Amino acid sequence: MSDPRLSFSPEVRDALDAGRPVVALESTIITHGMPWPRNVEVARLVEADIREVGAVPATIAVLDGIIRIGLQDAELDRLGTAEGVMKVSRADLPFAVSEGRHGATTVAATMICAEMAGIRVFATGGIGGVHRGAETSFDVSADLTELARSRVCVVAAGAKALLDLEKTLEVLETQGVPVIGYSTDQFPAFWSRQSGLPAPLRLDDPRAIARFLKTRETMGLSGGELVANPVPATDEIPRSEMEPAIRAALEEAERQGIAGKEVTPFVLRHIFELTGSRSLDTNIALVRNNARLAAAIAVALAERP
Repeated sequence: MSDPRLSFSPEVRDALDAGRPVVALESTIITHGMPWPRNVEVARLVEADIREVGAVPATIAVLDGIIRIGLQDAELDRLGTAEGVMKVSRADLPFAVSEGRHGATTVAATMICAEMAGIRVFATGGIGGVHRGAETSFDVSADLTELARSRVCVVAAGAKALLDLEKTLEVLETQGVPVIGYSTDQFPAFWSRQSGLPAPLRLDDPRAIARFLKTRETMGLSGGELVANPVPATDEIPRSEMEPAIRAALEEAERQGIAGKEVTPFVLRHIFELTGSRSLDTNIALVRNNARLAAAIAVALAERP
């Protein structure tokens, strides 16, 4: 934690020094997920959810080329209103640092920074994965390979449903990444509780997940884990409703020539319009649900044997 590229908020620094539970949070949901001021309002709600369970939130972002581990109120407001913020993954995180830029961290970049900071658990909405049509586009998210590299447990509502979920699970298996369904035998599909695909593993208790993480560490196994946590039933949009909207949004992206990093935010905006904002409400609900589970896992990890 003496790395000069990292700047810790006092709350996060004190928690890490004392061995108290900390949960990392990404920042692209703030800069690329929703407009001001709702973006910052939701970020504060998620942080409050983590505190209620007994852990400390650490929202991660790059400000002026410094990797911030935990944002204070003024920094969160600054990020939420800034323009031209880079969306950084493994490839461009060092660029944002070296050039003194602002950067919002994706799942992959947040995992890298969390591991550098000594944070073991990370809550997000959904991971990236294998895009539909990847057999010709080769569009596969760096999130998948990062899960095999960085020792960080990622709690998410599966992968974003606009992806090829079956191929995403295949790549995770190839990379040796454990995928744990939390209280479910099915891999969730982000806005929907079920994807029709089996979850490779299942655990029903945060303490059991913490025990599993500790066991992997004692065995010397590298890389992280994905805990797939279904959106609460009261907030889900059934897959039968979401799939037509996803297909329409992807077709529109292809028609407009949207590619690379711009595909996901474009498709999410289009789905928001097609669902009359229901997709965003569900997105917020699942992020908060994941934050609470991640905090419970972090608390269990911090318990002394």
